[in-house]
Amino acid sequence: MSCANCHDPELAWADGRSVSFGHNRKNGVRNSPSVFNMAYHTTFFWDGRASTLESQAMFPLTDPVEMASHEAVAVKHIKRIKGYRPYFKEAFGDEKITLTRIFEAIASYERTIVSGKSKFDRFISGDKNLFTDEEVLGLHLFRTKARCVNCHFSPLFSDQQFHNLGLSYYGRKHEDLGRYKITKDAADVGRFKTASLREVARTAPYMHNGLIPSLDEVIQMYDAGMARPKPRKDQENDPLFPTTDPLLQKLSLTKEERAALKAFLLTLNSPAKRERMPDLP
Repeated sequence: MSCANCHDPELAWADGRSVSFGHNRKNGVRNSPSVFNMAYHTTFFWDGRASTLESQAMFPLTDPVEMASHEAVAVKHIKRIKGYRPYFKEAFGDEKITLTRIFEAIASYERTIVSGKSKFDRFISGDKNLFTDEEVLGLHLFRTKARCVNCHFSPLFSDQQFHNLGLSYYGRKHEDLGRYKITKDAADVGRFKTASLREVARTAPYMHNGLIPSLDEVIQMYDAGMARPKPRKDQENDPLFPTTDPLLQKLSLTKEERAALKAFLLTLNSPAKRERMPDLP
């Protein structure tokens, strides 16, 4: 398995699948987020289990559903390829190949994967006639009635925090407890990291489980206030039963407002560019 198996530059550095597959075509449980602009993130993975790009790169290597390998095996394989030695020497000063250096190299490359200037960027930089009336309305709704800006702000269009959208399937098939698996804090059950909206129109499907296939359906779900599961009788006193984030409310957007919101979201795409495959050792 390679990193590009789930982060394909031809697919906006994601993989276009609801959930990714890994070693021996095993299905994972989460959607692969795009690696666009990861240089500017402070936590990684849907559950925030890694705090640096270097540590993030380590998790898929040993995950039995992803690469199903081992640190020592990875180093051994890279050491066998003589053509890598001059590259390590150029990058680090000598030919020594270590796991730390491998992850530093991967993370350094990931930091170069940055969005270009979008239509939105050019608009706020002073090209005031660039937006259509519909896109201007969409931006206004994004900041006001549609409530998107509560979680999707900053140049990344993400607060980099964790929220419960009601999609954890608690006590059901496909259950995913999200951030709780890392913190063991009951308040974190069902919370997942706020995805960046940069390049959002190119990174379908959406949500941590790839449940929602299109932007139109994402907007409809938020318009309805997102999912609000009710506990079954046997769950009424369950201290872990998750509560949908109170920031999410029914919006009552009109058809025209939903279309305008989508039109604005499309302005967050940057011009697509092809990634040329380098000559590898």
